[in-house]
Amino acid sequence: MADAPVIISEIHFERLKHILARLCVESAARAVFLVDRDGQPITYDGEIGDMDTTSFASLAAGNVAATSSMARLIGEDEFPAVVHEGEKESIFISVIGRSLLVVVFDQRSTLGLVKLRTKKASFEVSAVLDEVARDSEAHRADENSFFAEITDEDIDSLFN
Repeated sequence: MADAPVIISEIHFERLKHILARLCVESAARAVFLVDRDGQPITYDGEIGDMDTTSFASLAAGNVAATSSMARLIGEDEFPAVVHEGEKESIFISVIGRSLLVVVFDQRSTLGLVKLRTKKASFEVSAVLDEVARDSEAHRADENSFFAEITDEDIDSLFN
């Protein structure tokens, strides 16, 4: 069964954007993305330029999925982080439940600094996403209780 849709309120969205903006500055990153595991971008901050953020998010999620499969093959449940180091640009991906925190950085930063700052931000993002999940569940419960009050007789009376 597919996961129920999650509704991110404007307040939660702004909190997530603030966390990403702070992470981008504190880690001297070029860009920071929050992506769901299905490859949908949630939000981002930094020097995006003409990057196709939708494709980037999808590829990051696919990369983590492939790495998770490799982890299972060697007896690990999952790797909590994935690193790609390039000559000029590098990517650090931190897995946060059903989401990914992706940091793109260059020579202005170091992997150590990115890992340190991302760990702190991951806890903050996780706390906000937990609130979002609780609020979404409460919203679904409210919707279900509304429809539970409607009887077959109410529906029949509408069409008679």
